[in-house]
Amino acid sequence: MKKVLFIEYPKCTTCQKAKKWLEDNNIPFLDRHIVENTPTADELTAWIERSGMPIHKFFNTSGLLYKSMQLKTRLPAMDCHEKLQLLSSNGMLIKRPLLIASNIILVGFKEKEWNVLLSIKQ
Repeated sequence: MKKVLFIEYPKCTTCQKAKKWLEDNNIPFLDRHIVENTPTADELTAWIERSGMPIHKFFNTSGLLYKSMQLKTRLPAMDCHEKLQLLSSNGMLIKRPLLIASNIILVGFKEKEWNVLLSIKQ
């Protein structure tokens, strides 16, 4: 299997669970710190398009920064370009972990979904 890109915040417990899942299932991955190497607007644009998901699914709505910036009320008035610029300005605004494979983009960790989409059987 080709390496996948695993984008995480190492202190995030969900990211830790996802990383352990990848290791336990022998899925080779390239690890990337979401804050130290925040995805660019171009990367996010490509991933959002490939995922088929709306851009709001890429926001970390449970994060402290999202809440302190009052994005729940501000985002609806923003256009797509503004949202992309905001996401790419701070990795803590991006829902994590992200798993980027050639034909799959996964946002957040849901073990059942990862099993199905990555064809892993427990």
